[in-house]
Amino acid sequence: MTSSSGLVAAGHTGSKMATHMSKCRTWSRVQRFGIAAYRKYSSGGRYPNISLSEPLPGIPKPVFASGDGQEKYETRITTLENGLKVASQNKFGQFCTVGILVNSGSRHEAKYPSGIAHFIEKLAFSSTAQYGSKDEILLALEKHGGICDCQTSRDTTMYAVSAEVKGLDTVVSLLSDAVLQPRLLDDEIEMTRMAVRFELEDLNMRPDPEPLLTEMIHAAAYRGNTVGLPRFCPVDNVEKIDKEMLHNYLRNYYGPERMVLAGVGIEHEQLVECAREHLLAAQPVWGTTTAANVDLSVAQYTGGIVKMDKDMSDVSLGPTPIPELTHIMIGLESCSFLEDDFIPFAVLNMMMGGGGSFSAGGPGKGMFTRLYLNVLNRHHWMYNATAYHHSYEDSGLLCIHASADPRQVREMVEIITKEFIQMAGSAGEMELERAKTQLKSMLMMNLESRPVIFEDVGRQVLSTGKRKLPHELCDLISNVTASDIKRVTTKMLRSKPAVAALGDLTELPSYEHIQAALSSKDGRLPRMYRLFR
Repeated sequence: MTSSSGLVAAGHTGSKMATHMSKCRTWSRVQRFGIAAYRKYSSGGRYPNISLSEPLPGIPKPVFASGDGQEKYETRITTLENGLKVASQNKFGQFCTVGILVNSGSRHEAKYPSGIAHFIEKLAFSSTAQYGSKDEILLALEKHGGICDCQTSRDTTMYAVSAEVKGLDTVVSLLSDAVLQPRLLDDEIEMTRMAVRFELEDLNMRPDPEPLLTEMIHAAAYRGNTVGLPRFCPVDNVEKIDKEMLHNYLRNYYGPERMVLAGVGIEHEQLVECAREHLLAAQPVWGTTTAANVDLSVAQYTGGIVKMDKDMSDVSLGPTPIPELTHIMIGLESCSFLEDDFIPFAVLNMMMGGGGSFSAGGPGKGMFTRLYLNVLNRHHWMYNATAYHHSYEDSGLLCIHASADPRQVREMVEIITKEFIQMAGSAGEMELERAKTQLKSMLMMNLESRPVIFEDVGRQVLSTGKRKLPHELCDLISNVTASDIKRVTTKMLRSKPAVAALGDLTELPSYEHIQAALSSKDGRLPRMYRLFR
């Protein structure tokens, strides 16, 4: 009985408390809005008869923050006496991203065994003149909450560090040491050989063939030159690359005039001061003799076909295995990122869009792009149809990757060639505006990220000596018209196709037939008549 009466008493107390709080809230509203406004908008159960687009009476007028969508702080660039460019973009915060970009990649390996850039990427941030091992480098960075990474592409090598702003001096000193004074010890090179072999095995075994197809399409499009040279080290070259060969390459391509020190989230003067201290008079470990063997070749687009007949039936085994697929990539020459036509090509690539057959989402996910509407939505047996645009300082490649059952390869190729031909038709106003809006939103969303801004600043300054700001790029995108799309597509269709094919290629049409289809009015493959089926 006692416990029960205690609960009842507690219930009464709680009820009184709730009533009291409700009265307090009511009185505060009356004081804030006035008795008339309170009665009109807060009478129990009655909703105010006023549009949501109009402000409520008696409420102070809101003051909103305004912006013109343009960056107030332009990218600042300083060139030091030794030719090194220092570029910075202020982005306020506790952390910064700083790195060195070098005009060096797999395209510069014409006079060397392919794979040196791949080795340099794996050897980055190992022991240096100042640091005895990779662990010491990571420990020095951890004191400033930092991380480091190195990435190589066909035309650029990028060393980057993200850390607290107050550790800037340590970061630039570390970068200078990692880039100009690596020890390249024998055991480090041996470990790199193992890492490269593992990566090559993984490349051939992974369910997603996109990196391998990208290698193949470049080899087909630029046969034996510049961006067509292998990005990954060929198996035969793994044992050939040694310290002497690496030093010979670095001596030619790691001069200060081929580098940019880029930083995001720091003061420009501070970055220039650190660059003068650590990079102006720094002596590279391979000596300071002038570069004599720099490859200045311009990319020569050749077109052609690269095939790899491969059993794909056991690529992804398990409870939900991926069915056996044949992958085709067809590409045509576009333009370099230095040309005015680069922006229309970027819009065209966005308009084509595409993806996998198991994609979910609405317009923002690209479900209204042409490769979805015309290909994936109409041909249920196709597993993938995606457009890609690769662009370099002297050439470019726009390609479509598609995959399907090996028995339907011929039909799949014809569908893709038809899409290429239809690109030259007039683009609808709505689809063009949607592609432009999607491209602008993707650009602005990506540039919210500090590491992406760093890469954008570094790459633009390295290739052009200046940087176009996001609002300038958005203006260029907005100015693209349907006639621009038609013009660049017509020009692109005059080039020879580049074809990469992977999987069971029994039904693959000949290269001549694919070329004939891309030269025709409707994109159809020439008919084949078989005596025996």
